[in-house]
Amino acid sequence: MSDTAVETPNVMVMNQLPSSEIVGESPLHHADLASAAATKNEGGVHLRENALQGFLTLRLNPENKDLLASANAVLGLELPTKPLSSVTQGTTTARWMSPDEWLISVPGEAAFDLETAFQEKVDGHFSLVNSSGGVTTLVVSGEHVVEMLKKSVPYDFHISEFPAGKVVSTLFAKSSAVIRRLDEQAFELIIRRSFADYIWLWIQDASREYGLVIKND
Repeated sequence: MSDTAVETPNVMVMNQLPSSEIVGESPLHHADLASAAATKNEGGVHLRENALQGFLTLRLNPENKDLLASANAVLGLELPTKPLSSVTQGTTTARWMSPDEWLISVPGEAAFDLETAFQEKVDGHFSLVNSSGGVTTLVVSGEHVVEMLKKSVPYDFHISEFPAGKVVSTLFAKSSAVIRRLDEQAFELIIRRSFADYIWLWIQDASREYGLVIKND
């Protein structure tokens, strides 16, 4: 029997960083909003990015009272059942998206713990999907924020029609956003990561006549 050389395929092993050394970056990291915040402090529209939050989409049947109560206990709040409403408790916010769907936000590092708690403590049929890496949050405010939004969104932002706490999923320019009113002159925009650049540029243009101030706190 003749000796046969067996050639082993080359195997490339990628160097992996410990998770503690991985630095998260927001979709607008390249825009250097921190530096932009130092250039101007007066204007009618203010913008701040709430970067690297945790987002989870929860679906369950709210008619199942035991299941709903179990989910509420894990979340530490009562899921809103009124259409287009939201509930905030501490650092957790639940937004009504449809009769059986909510968009939950928590501090970024808490998203995995919340997923784990649901798996361990909630019995019954539910779906919980972590979409943290796919979105980011902008907070827009100021004396002329409503005027800027009117250029961007086909919605009536009068306070009587769009009170604080109301949530809508709607068009924003040629993209989309989940918009929640925080107070009379402040709104939260949850936008897709892939459209963050486009919306950032759009807001700059739509705010030109009012003056845009970048906030870093």
